[in-house]
Amino acid sequence: MFDRLAELFRSPETETQNDREAEIRRSAAALLVILMDADGVREPEEEARLRKNLAGRFSLADDALEKLIGDGKSAAAESSDFYAFTSVLKRELEIEERNSFIGMLWEMAYADGTADEIEDNLVWRISELMGVAGRERVFQRQEAVERLGVPLRQRSDVMER
Repeated sequence: MFDRLAELFRSPETETQNDREAEIRRSAAALLVILMDADGVREPEEEARLRKNLAGRFSLADDALEKLIGDGKSAAAESSDFYAFTSVLKRELEIEERNSFIGMLWEMAYADGTADEIEDNLVWRISELMGVAGRERVFQRQEAVERLGVPLRQRSDVMER
C-alpha cells in the first residue's frame, strides 16, 4: 500500500520529466530541420546527418527516431520563428550541452561539404539566443569541421570564374 502511494506521488514528477525530455528532443529536432532546409536544398547527406545526430544524442531506436524526425519536421513547418525552440534548450540544458548542440548544428551546416552563408548566419543567431558565447560558437565550428573532414570555407567565399 505504501509503495503504491509513493508511486502516485512520484508519477507527476516522472511525467514532468518525460514531458521535459520530449520537449527538448522536439526542439532540437526542429532546429536541426530548420538549419537543414535553410539553403533551400535538402541533400541526402543532410538527412543522414540529421538521423545520426538525433540517434546519437538521444540514443533512439529506429521507430522512435523516425517519430522524432517527423515531429521535428512538423514543428519546424508550423513555426514562424525558432525562438520557442531555442528558449526550451536554453532553459533546460546546461551550458556544456548547449555548446555541444551548437556543434551538432555546425555538423548539419557542413553535412553537404560546405556551409552556406545563410546556414552560418542561422547558427550564429541560434547560438546567441541559446546564450552560447561567440568564442565557443567558433570553437564548435572548428571542431565540427575537423570531425567531418571538410574545409573551413563557406560557399560565399568561393569566387565563380
